[in-house]
Amino acid sequence: MPGYQASAGERTVNWVRQLAVMVLIGAILLPIAWIFLTAFKTPRDVYSISSALWFTPTFENMLTVFREPWNLGSKVVNSLAVAGGTVLLAMPMATMAAYAFSRFDFRFKQTIFLIVIASQFIPAAVVVLPYFLMFKEAGMLDTRTALVLVNLSIVLPYAVWMIKGFIDAVPMEIEESAMVDGAPRSRVIWEIVVPTALPGIITAAVFSFTLTWNEFLFALIIGKQHALTLPIGLIGFRTERGDLWELMAAGGVLITAPMFLISLLVQKQFVGSLTAGSVR
Repeated sequence: MPGYQASAGERTVNWVRQLAVMVLIGAILLPIAWIFLTAFKTPRDVYSISSALWFTPTFENMLTVFREPWNLGSKVVNSLAVAGGTVLLAMPMATMAAYAFSRFDFRFKQTIFLIVIASQFIPAAVVVLPYFLMFKEAGMLDTRTALVLVNLSIVLPYAVWMIKGFIDAVPMEIEESAMVDGAPRSRVIWEIVVPTALPGIITAAVFSFTLTWNEFLFALIIGKQHALTLPIGLIGFRTERGDLWELMAAGGVLITAPMFLISLLVQKQFVGSLTAGSVR
């Protein structure tokens, strides 16, 4: 309002609110900044207070983590294969399941959907032993295939729930009109439902990739040796001389960099999906 002057109490509330936002942003960004800076420090600079911000950067840490005995290169490949394979399998499966829950009526529909969603809240520590024994009997321990199958069970419930909300928003009249004109249901799904629900599918894919990329427990127990992923590789930097923070930070940069890149690439679709979800 023209000429309106905020009272002292309102100014104080605004100041406190801005301070709280600054503290929250700092709490989020400080660990990221610390990891990034430490990744380019020498071991001597890591433990020097005077070199907290001012130091001569080195790229040696980023090269060292790919050499013996760390070999993070193979673990990066494993992480990409497991996370990528999980997303490629999960998105078509989740889309078809979400479409079935959204469009078809069948017995125990609500009960089955509730079970699917509830399975997401089962602690990983409860099911890791059954998975271990199952894959051991099948001869699939220490394989990427086993990790993909495990991660599918983790990401599918969320992906189905997310995509179903977007499919629910697609008017049934559009599909019925297309099928009356002779279009088969498969074509209707591919040309109408999928493009309309694409923001939700992309959002589910990003979250699925992130969950799989950062998954630790199953990769540790089932991966064992040859199928170890990048998060497990960071354990190796705890040695007899202590934690190798400069190498651990370099590995941390390798883990977080793809997440930032993906976030930048799909930012528009991600924000659009959140906006659409809030409207519904």
